Amino acid sequence: MIGQSEGIIQIFEIIDQVSTTDISVLIIGESGTGKELVVKAIHNNSTRKAKPLIIVNCGAIPEGIIESELFGHEKGAFTGAVGPRKGYFEMADGGTIFLDEIGEMPLNAQVKILRILEGREFTRVGGGMPHRVDVRVIAATNRELESEVQRGTFRQDLFFRLRAVNIHVPPLRKRKEDIMLLAEYFAYEFCHANQIDFKGFDSSARDVLVNYSWPGNIRELKNLIESIIVLEKGDLIDEATLSKYLKYDTHEQRLLPIALHKSPDEAEREFLYRILIDLKNEIAGLRELIVNRLFPPKRLKPWENDETITYIHEEDEIPYDNQYDVKNPLTSLQDMERELIENTLHRFNGNKRKAAKSLKISERTLYRKIKEYDLPY
Repeated sequence: MIGQSEGIIQIFEIIDQVSTTDISVLIIGESGTGKELVVKAIHNNSTRKAKPLIIVNCGAIPEGIIESELFGHEKGAFTGAVGPRKGYFEMADGGTIFLDEIGEMPLNAQVKILRILEGREFTRVGGGMPHRVDVRVIAATNRELESEVQRGTFRQDLFFRLRAVNIHVPPLRKRKEDIMLLAEYFAYEFCHANQIDFKGFDSSARDVLVNYSWPGNIRELKNLIESIIVLEKGDLIDEATLSKYLKYDTHEQRLLPIALHKSPDEAEREFLYRILIDLKNEIAGLRELIVNRLFPPKRLKPWENDETITYIHEEDEIPYDNQYDVKNPLTSLQDMERELIENTLHRFNGNKRKAAKSLKISERTLYRKIKEYDLPY
């Protein structure tokens, strides 16, 4: 895990303390903060690491089949049940099961989860014989479960049973010390994997990245870095470049008061510099508008990609020097688009509506891309 902020260091300490036990853990944090990575760190440092880690997105499973998916079913339990089938809990026997977005789980399934936590047994759908499993349960949510309990949409007894240990994953905007560590790591990994020469970030870009609010958290940062490297062809990233991709008012930020610790001459130069950058951006935007009207560009849009985020410890060396030595040719944008679409469909178990929403494209476009790239979905 990458991080030197106080919140991340505390998470490191909690992971070390809980990994060697079987205590239930509830991870709380906004979407995109890296909750799944915390789960993997706990599992990989536990005595169960040789057994499966089963990851279940409770919000992605339709209510009508969630019990069958979690606990399995017997032959004839419903139309189409031609034979017995193991559920996720049986698959995770001896290991760990991660129930992501558990706040979206229906109440009838919550009862069975509580039974497993208390007695380590369950019954398959359509069956009468109890099955025993040895599974560690880790849950995560981006909701306020206490409020869900008050509204009656989440069981109070399950809430108390899950929160034996709470891990709060802070949003990226509260981890300013980690932003450039993450940005440089994502840039290195992406460029290394795709053979791209990247010239890095200048000081103005670093200031923007550190002070941006990051509503999409680490996932948004990762997607931005990958998109901007591809679309800007590895050029040096500065503030003007970032302003084309980040959804915030750079003009307003530039006109904020100059820091008082600067001398009058330094303050005046900085103020003039901000005005010149603003003018440059406006001219660039006008030029792009004119060019786009005359020659409509065919470009990939910035995308949202993998939920799984890889970190390394702060003390681990990141081999990043703002310049990548690349000899092989650049992977085509079509290959990147195909891989992105295929990975997103796999992540949502072939659910095209959710995949299209994640990719920020229409379902019609997604179907066309699936046919164009001959994807098995």
